[in-house]
Amino acid sequence: MITLGELIRQQRVKEGLLLRQLAAKLDLDPAVLSKIERGDRKATRNQIVKIAEILSLDQKELLIQYLSENIVLVLANEDVAAQALRAVEIKLDLLKKNRND
Repeated sequence: MITLGELIRQQRVKEGLLLRQLAAKLDLDPAVLSKIERGDRKATRNQIVKIAEILSLDQKELLIQYLSENIVLVLANEDVAAQALRAVEIKLDLLKKNRND
């Protein structure tokens, strides 16, 4: 499975943008963007939205990748990770239901 950083790098190259060009469009230091692409640093949600727009990527899919990687980082070493995810699903369903009421 490809990581978020790898996906960003692949699309940047496909679009013909140099690292420094994309970094400038994001108002980031190129070293920071390089770390994001390598997975050494996490992007912010706002940066992900901007990256999707600049690189013509599906924003929803990129956000799903971003959020899922963040969740994995939190739960990776937890014995109760699967149970925690099920509890999150229930809580999200309840929040959604309460918003619609």
